[in-house]
Amino acid sequence: MDGLKTPESLKTLILTEEDVKAILTMADTMRAVEHAFEMHGRNEIQMPPKVYLTFEKGDLRAMPAFLGGYAGLKWVNSHPENPEKGLPTVMAVLILNDPETGFPLAIMDATHITNMRTGAAGGIAAKYLARKDSKVFGFVGCGRQAYTQLDALLEVFSVEKVLAYDISSSHAEKFVSHCTELGIDAKAVDIREACNCDVLTTTTPSRKPVVKDEWIKEGTHINAIGADAPGKQELESSLLKRAKVVVDDMEQATHGGEVNVPISEGVIKPEDIYATLGEVIVGVKPGRESDEEITIFDSTGLAIQDISTASVVYENAIKRNVGLATRLFDFLPGR
Repeated sequence: MDGLKTPESLKTLILTEEDVKAILTMADTMRAVEHAFEMHGRNEIQMPPKVYLTFEKGDLRAMPAFLGGYAGLKWVNSHPENPEKGLPTVMAVLILNDPETGFPLAIMDATHITNMRTGAAGGIAAKYLARKDSKVFGFVGCGRQAYTQLDALLEVFSVEKVLAYDISSSHAEKFVSHCTELGIDAKAVDIREACNCDVLTTTTPSRKPVVKDEWIKEGTHINAIGADAPGKQELESSLLKRAKVVVDDMEQATHGGEVNVPISEGVIKPEDIYATLGEVIVGVKPGRESDEEITIFDSTGLAIQDISTASVVYENAIKRNVGLATRLFDFLPGR
């Protein structure tokens, strides 16, 4: 952890979830994620497609990426029935490497990183695509991800009211209580009322549309977060025809994002997708152009978001002497 570079002294930093939570703020994450999107918009990254292992009750995904001075891999699961077993739906581990030598700089819990960077992506998207005067925020799905989505939105907007819906009324009420503790006027509502807002965030694992086209008024921005694998869909397909659709990554979105089902149905074509968020951030294409247009951000979750955020975690850990530094290898002559 002292920055020594000789082979005999190089150590790998081990960071637990508790370590990561102690040194990663939402403001840090927002900066890291916006930087990742910017580099994506400039084509200054490497990010092969996710590799999936699919099981009866979930999946595992390998997510490699390189940007800036760091490379790495996140190994992450999605198992929707896990909460019934007392486990998180998503758990992840990340290996952060030095691109110059390949040395593993850190091995860290990435469950919290995943939650934070996904929330940050929604916040960054709303920053560029939502109306600046947005005050009412709807949530369809009030699980763990709703909390970090709200945290990120609070970095950008003055959130005056939250309308919360979840298939589990207890989840909705718990989220409402959290909002109330933050001084936000919040209430649990039916799904249609939750959609009557300025910014709508959907975070469900649904494989059939839960948000109907007719419920969405002009000027709404939607962060569609839940669809991150083939066959998943939260929004009625016809809604995408009315909207300006911005994706995090074209290849990932068309194969497993919110647009994947409408494209497979022929409702929209890949060329109907307006832009990537990176293109909007770097100015290749404008974001919101009127108060009346409907905008949708299709978030699939990018490995560059993880690596950019993990680099901040690693650098903060070094500065604050957090984590356990250990030698994983014996650097002997001839090896």
